[in-house]
Amino acid sequence: MFGEDFVWGVASSAYQVEGTDAADGRGACVWDMFAADGRVFEHQNADTSCDHMHHYKEDIALMRHLGIRAYRFSLNWARILPEGTGRVNEKAIAMYRDMILTMKENGITPYLTLFHWEFPQALYERGGWQNPDVVQWFGEYAKVVAENFSDICEYFITINEPQCVVGLGHLSGVHAPGVKLPVAQTFLVAHHLLMAHGQAVINLRRYAVRPVKIGFAPTGGVAYPYTDRPEDIEAAKKVYFGFYNPIDNWTWNVSWFSDPVFLGHYPEEGLKKFAPYLPEITQEDMELIYQPLDFMGQNIYNGYYVRAGADGEPEFVDRAPGFPKTGSDWPVTPEAFYYGIKFLTERYPLPLYITENGMSCHDLVSSDGRVHDPNRITFLDSYIGAMQKAYDEGANVAGYFLWTFLDNFEWADGYKQRFGIVYVDFASQRRIVKDSAFWYQKIIETNGRMLTMNQTTKEILFLDPVCTHNIWGGTRLRTEFGYPVEGDDIGECWGISAHPNGDGSIRNGVYAGMKLSKVWEEHPEVFGNLAYDRFPLLTKIIDAKADLSIQVHPDDAYAKEHENGSFGKTECWYIMDAPENATLVIGHNAKTKEELASMIHEGRWSEFIREIPVKKGDFIQIDPGTVHAIKGGLLILETQQNSDITYRVYDYDRLQNGRPRELHIEKSIDVITVPAKSVEDSVTSATGLPENQLNELYACGYYQIYKLDVNGTCSFAQNYPFLLMSVLEGSGIVNGQPVKKGDHFILPCGFGEVEMQGEMSLVVSTVPAQV
Repeated sequence: MFGEDFVWGVASSAYQVEGTDAADGRGACVWDMFAADGRVFEHQNADTSCDHMHHYKEDIALMRHLGIRAYRFSLNWARILPEGTGRVNEKAIAMYRDMILTMKENGITPYLTLFHWEFPQALYERGGWQNPDVVQWFGEYAKVVAENFSDICEYFITINEPQCVVGLGHLSGVHAPGVKLPVAQTFLVAHHLLMAHGQAVINLRRYAVRPVKIGFAPTGGVAYPYTDRPEDIEAAKKVYFGFYNPIDNWTWNVSWFSDPVFLGHYPEEGLKKFAPYLPEITQEDMELIYQPLDFMGQNIYNGYYVRAGADGEPEFVDRAPGFPKTGSDWPVTPEAFYYGIKFLTERYPLPLYITENGMSCHDLVSSDGRVHDPNRITFLDSYIGAMQKAYDEGANVAGYFLWTFLDNFEWADGYKQRFGIVYVDFASQRRIVKDSAFWYQKIIETNGRMLTMNQTTKEILFLDPVCTHNIWGGTRLRTEFGYPVEGDDIGECWGISAHPNGDGSIRNGVYAGMKLSKVWEEHPEVFGNLAYDRFPLLTKIIDAKADLSIQVHPDDAYAKEHENGSFGKTECWYIMDAPENATLVIGHNAKTKEELASMIHEGRWSEFIREIPVKKGDFIQIDPGTVHAIKGGLLILETQQNSDITYRVYDYDRLQNGRPRELHIEKSIDVITVPAKSVEDSVTSATGLPENQLNELYACGYYQIYKLDVNGTCSFAQNYPFLLMSVLEGSGIVNGQPVKKGDHFILPCGFGEVEMQGEMSLVVSTVPAQV
């Protein structure tokens, strides 16, 4: 979780939320002209937007009610200096001062951004960012800001997303001022912008009435590794700070805009690649750009896959079909958030604030009058969780600003995108707090403790089983259950197992690819924090084409002494299918230990072995010391202790690879119980049980076994440490997840209400809550 000093906030920009007022005295900015020219979606404009300039007191009070601790906002340069320089609009100064004081009165720390794209139209007409005088223009603006707000505001950010200002505004022309300059001119714009940043830092410090803290907020998509292999990580880092974009899209670059500000020089690779386009860059320019800063900001929304190619060079990897996207069609890539934070904090020696992160959703007001935005909650949970992972690993992350508080004017997209955690009806100016705002409130209150990554997973854990080849095995596990294994000797499917001889893997979700034993070890909360030293149970399906050996299992005490500390083996069988007149070996006919030893040593197997008839739906409990054998033709679901200890008493003189299999005669005689348990106490029927409920078949100190036949719908509370489920027949749905015959899955501790529907039969198991 995050420290108590971690900064939790929301972000906005002046132009996107404030609106206008005929008497406010502000000057026009380039976005006013851009919108007036009809270049915004559906010819929309920001004349009203959220009307925040008239509603900021209520909006900031709403922030307080939702636990927001910091607000990153911007000033409109053209509102404060209507001509960009010279005359100061005192109405603007008064409004912004009152806005800041309102934040402070509500316990919200202001983080003031000088420039979030509100470039004065009057200065654009004098050459804008291409005019070298822009450095002093911006410096003068910074001086006015310092003189008027540094007494009530401590945190300042000079420029937001220079990549967008240059690339979208001056290269592609899709943002204001909407021009497509020659490439060389865009490098001049970028250089002037960075110099203006430096002059603003100087003036903020020079004219502030007290010490202030200053940062810079660039952006950029994150190159993140396709796998966690070291070579892929290095390839991603190389691309993230490198120069792989074509020249007509060069501005989507991290190091060109951040290295000069945070390290004092342009990156050498960029200087070489961009040499034909660069303006004159002097030592004095670099000294101006490289001013002491207190923190760095970064706006991160998404990223793209990179891996190391066969030649060692980075290569880009396409996303899979159906890759998740936001309402603005941006990919959902929380891993990029993690790696972006890691890469930035490794390269630049300043505390990092995530100055923007969030998502656009297709939000609607529901029939209950509320706005339910579960997709945004899922997005934020995964991204903030990724940030916590980096934070826990030592990344110097100081704060997080969610974009954004209010739905607003989303630049060239107008009102098509809704990024807010508060819904705005732009016609009536009504605000509706979305579900995500209440979720974020809990994250802030708990410093992240309520993140999914800090909770027991509520996901169903589906297992990819492990199949084994056995001398007595058949083909039904492939032909009937679809397990992807070849051969005509497939004897067992270890459906839910953390045993070293067959450790299953989690198929998907938060633990995808992890072995069950690793999940057990690293996330004990998933299984109720039980005190076992290993995962306690093992569930398998056995297809016996031929007879299994006559065998017996030791108890825990004997196994601990004679089998290197292993568990013993208590198990039970549910007969999934059986031929007509099927039998099993359960127990024996010896009356005394002496008679037992004599029968075994003399090979009097027909006298020794006790066969009993069984049918589909029978349940058999096999305690340690019980002689037993599965006969050919039977299909069985076995639940057992997590152990693979078996002593063979007799194997019908079969050969495997030309040799008889090992027998364990003396150990078997040691552990076989004499006399054997009666037939009546060994076999019960599990047919004809009530549908749509858990029917207990057996309970002991090692497990509890249930039969569940779903016909239609049913539900029950998962109040067990965990539940292991195997679908024996049919298909259905479990809490939205389709399941079918042969699926094995785990419902974790705290799963909550289990909702099932379909037509299917399952065997369910768990362990006692106390051990």
